[in-house]
Amino acid sequence: MHEGGAQRTVPRLTTMTTSKRTIRLGLFLLADGHHVAAWRRPGRRSNPATDFNHYLEIARQAETGYFDFLFVADFLGVRTTDPTAISRTARTLSLDPFTLLSALAATTQHIGLIGTASTTYNEPFHVARKFASLDIISQGRSGWNLVTSQNDPEAWNFGHESHAAHASRYDRASEFADVVLGLWDSWQAGAMRDDAATGIFLDPEGMKVLGHRGTHFSVRGPLDVAPSPQGRPIVVQAGSSDTGIALAVRTADIVFTAQPSAGTAKAFYAKVKARAAEAGRDPGSVLVMPGVAPVIGQSRSHAQELKDELDALVHPAVGHHLLYNATGGLDLLAYSPDSPLPDILPETNGSKSRQQVLLEVARRDKLTIRQLYLMLAGARGHRYVIGTAQDVADELEHMHRDEQADGFNIMPLTLPEGLGDFVREVVPELQRRHLVRTAYKGRHLRESLGLGAPHRVSPAA
Repeated sequence: MHEGGAQRTVPRLTTMTTSKRTIRLGLFLLADGHHVAAWRRPGRRSNPATDFNHYLEIARQAETGYFDFLFVADFLGVRTTDPTAISRTARTLSLDPFTLLSALAATTQHIGLIGTASTTYNEPFHVARKFASLDIISQGRSGWNLVTSQNDPEAWNFGHESHAAHASRYDRASEFADVVLGLWDSWQAGAMRDDAATGIFLDPEGMKVLGHRGTHFSVRGPLDVAPSPQGRPIVVQAGSSDTGIALAVRTADIVFTAQPSAGTAKAFYAKVKARAAEAGRDPGSVLVMPGVAPVIGQSRSHAQELKDELDALVHPAVGHHLLYNATGGLDLLAYSPDSPLPDILPETNGSKSRQQVLLEVARRDKLTIRQLYLMLAGARGHRYVIGTAQDVADELEHMHRDEQADGFNIMPLTLPEGLGDFVREVVPELQRRHLVRTAYKGRHLRESLGLGAPHRVSPAA
């Protein structure tokens, strides 16, 4: 079994006591799968990123495994200017998440649909309107992944020479969230009368004009979309820095995080729950869902062979690009891939939490630059779980019972094959342990996740 790149043996769990807490499952949807070399594997489909039927097959497969939601990330541009990296990765071209999720809303029945929209290069009225509309179309299954953009290639597409500073991005994000959440509260549930006999369609008394004037935005409102079937769309926050946690406990229902080891995962989980309580929220209303990349084999050695075969297909230029992107601009091209990380690294303006996690793991485990980028090649700083289906189920149960996670954003290295293995082999084992559902319950995503009514969001300081 591997955890954060370091091998360890996971003991079999013999307890069969039933926890009242069930494991929530998200599927992080990425065309070929999460390994950067998955597109080179034998027998794969040609350019599945442009094939809607490929995404539909995956979504329906996830529904057969009773996943809570699909999760789609986004990057507003081409991730690198390096011609070699561009030529050797299949991730240069992608679909707009909102368009993809809208199509999936009409072709799925139960699974939640969570998409990324950056607060750095969008306007809050647009984001509020789009996700409120998706919530109506999907009958209460939408969610917004609230993130700040991280890298200069995105800035270049919006009239900026360089990316805004970390603190400035989060200041804007905090106000952006206030506006979106305020707009989602534009209409009381009974405001839409639709009474043809009296000629009254809307009750103005049920309308709230936001009237927001702040540092970054001036938005009058109200929103021209009907109230959400689930109160408001689910909000996910994907930052793990102190600033990101502060934003999450104020605004979010789910925290998506990269925690490559048990120690960091447990500490992060405890911090989020404590900060939620300090903010006056029920800690159970903020779900912590780290990413997990399962590799399932007939034996532990077979599972490791499957990962090693993909790792062998990673070109060094692609590996360096992965490091550069994951650390927000850390350029190590001048160093040999087989050398250790240099002692002194330049400051970057990207994701502080992700960079810190990666560098701590690299120095703790004495990883070379190549070993570090291969750790990113499939899991991008999230946790690998490599072994049999029993091993994977054991590890997920352990992480859940050990209060490292409320659930997991599953990141199969290959799609649809990796998801198929998980649904066929791991989900039934978790069901046998009463840790995941055997049928969908609830009318919408919020109920599916076991969350109550939306919390009241206090304005940012």
